[in-house]
This record gives sequence, structure tokens and C-alpha cells, in this order.
Amino acid sequence: MRYRLLGRTGLYVSELALGTMTWGGGGLWDTIGGLEVDEATRQLSTALEAGVNLIDTADYYATGRSEEILGEALRRLAVPRDEILIATKVRLRMGPGPNRVGLSRVHIANALEASLRRLGVDHIDLYQTHQIDPLTPIEETLRALDDAVRAGKVRYIGFCNLPAWYAMKGLAASERLGLARFESMQVYYTAATRDLEYELVPLARDQGLGILVWSPLAGGLLTGKYHGEQGPPEGARRTRFDFPPVDRAAVARCVEAIGQVAARHGTRPAQVALAWLLAHSEVTSVIVGARNLDQLRVNLGAVGLTLDRDDLAAIDAAAPPEPLYPHFMVERTAADRKPDAVPGLIPLKRS
Repeated sequence: MRYRLLGRTGLYVSELALGTMTWGGGGLWDTIGGLEVDEATRQLSTALEAGVNLIDTADYYATGRSEEILGEALRRLAVPRDEILIATKVRLRMGPGPNRVGLSRVHIANALEASLRRLGVDHIDLYQTHQIDPLTPIEETLRALDDAVRAGKVRYIGFCNLPAWYAMKGLAASERLGLARFESMQVYYTAATRDLEYELVPLARDQGLGILVWSPLAGGLLTGKYHGEQGPPEGARRTRFDFPPVDRAAVARCVEAIGQVAARHGTRPAQVALAWLLAHSEVTSVIVGARNLDQLRVNLGAVGLTLDRDDLAAIDAAAPPEPLYPHFMVERTAADRKPDAVPGLIPLKRS
């Protein structure tokens, strides 16, 4: 396992993280995974043995049950608290009533205490806002998160699934008010779904944010188990919970390209899809979840795979981002302001 710095912090996280969305059951969660403590403990043990030090969960997963299972698994394995990094999230509805949802000071304070209790720990290493809350001013959210950091209950804060403009608004507010800043973004990114390359990747580069990737296999579609644009057969998880959304034609092209690369390397398509993400220097860690140990072991095997330039180019060509406005204008007009376009100009080195 290799480790990468999380944004501008001094914290090293494993380049593969263990996701726990498949832990805990009930309703929708039975479809996603429904794993209970025994199987979850085996997954956690396998991940730790492989060198994983970052575990990602959320209060919303199985309505808190995922956090409870993680806490129990850590106790069963007697994992020293300073050897594991726990990431969880806040924002989504956690019960009836108008204030058990959102990013208000009240909900953040209550949700944080509940997560700490379920996990059985005294602090969370990375506390992430799960979605946007259009009703709560970003300043209120950031002040509540900053209070949690100052109280020692949270080490770092991050966000998930925000538009770049809103995330930048939050970063500017943190700087203006002297508050803890977002240090990471958790985003959906695959070889077939590259929307974040328009705005979020440039934001991460400019502001020094770590990128944590969720659903790196597009809900299983890039594993090579399914072929063509028709997708999974009736009864597969994707047919019961068709998320995240994908362009089926783009997925089919990517599956073909990834399959060819996997054949050249004598490895699994899932490992190639994960290695493609890890080849991007902006990506800090890729979150891998699994319904069983075999899936997890295959995913963890991606760390030993290095793709060459031809491999990456073949996968890139399968589903390139569309030239959207204003991005095509920026690319078109910025060429004459690049240092290598002016003879004798020394390229600027940014810290």
C-alpha cells in the first residue's frame, strides 16, 4: 500500500480506502449490501492487513447502523485508535422532525455527538458535509464545524458532492473568518464519468484539496461482469438500485478498453479501472466497498498495478469529456499564455 498526503494537511492516507456503504441492512440497504458485524469485521481485517488506514462511512448509511458496525469491528480487532483514520459525514435526514436534517448548527452538533456514540470514539478524523444545504448559510455550517475542530472532536473537515462555485464560497468564507477550511472533496469519478474534470479538479489543484473518489467502478458496471449497453441482468444490484447515473454507451466503450488493458496485464478489469484513477496525481484515495471478501481482495489488488502511457491513453479515448462552454474557450485562448509558448520564458514554479 502507498500513502498520499491529504490536501494541504500533513496527514497521509492510504491510496485505497475502505468504504462501508454495504454495511448494515434494512430496506434499500439490504439491496446495497446488508452486511452485518461478522462479515464487516472480516472486511476490515483484510483491508488493514493490506495497509489501508482510512475507513469511510456516513451517519446516513443504514440509518446509523454502518457506523455502529464499524465501531464494533474496531473493538473486536482491538485496533489502536491512532492507527486508523475514520471519515464520516453529516447532512442527510436522520429521523422525523424538521431539524434532523441539513447543515445547521443544531443538526451538526446533534449528528456529531450521535456519530461519536455509534462509533465508540472520542474524535473523527475527517468530518464531511454529505450534500449541499441550500437553506443554511455556509458561514453557519463552517462555524459549527470549526467549533467541533477546536473542541477536539474533529481533526479535519471536507465536503462531498458540492458544485465548485459553492465549495469555493466556503473556502473563501473560512479564510475571511479564520475558520477551519475544507481539506478534501469526496466526489464521483470513473473512466466513464469524468464531469468533475471541468471544475472540481481545477479547484482541487488551485486550492490544494485532496480528492477522495466514491463509486470508482460506477456501481459495478466497470468490473467487466456486464457487457454491452443493456447493463446488468434482472436481479443484479444495479437493476434494483440504479445509481449512480451513467451514460450506458460510454460505459460500454470503457468496459471494452479496460478489458483490453486488463488482458495485456493479465489482471482484472476492476483493478485496471481503479489503477486508472490512481494514475491521476490529483486523486488522494479511492474508496472501495464490497459485498464480499473476494470483491474486496480484487479491489485491493489494484495497488500493485501501474498502467503505462498507452494504457491510460486507450482508456481516456473511450469516454472523453465533451467540449463544453466556457471550457473550450479557456483551452482555446490560454495557449499563448503558457510558459512554453514564449521562447526564453522560465516556467513559473508554484509552491
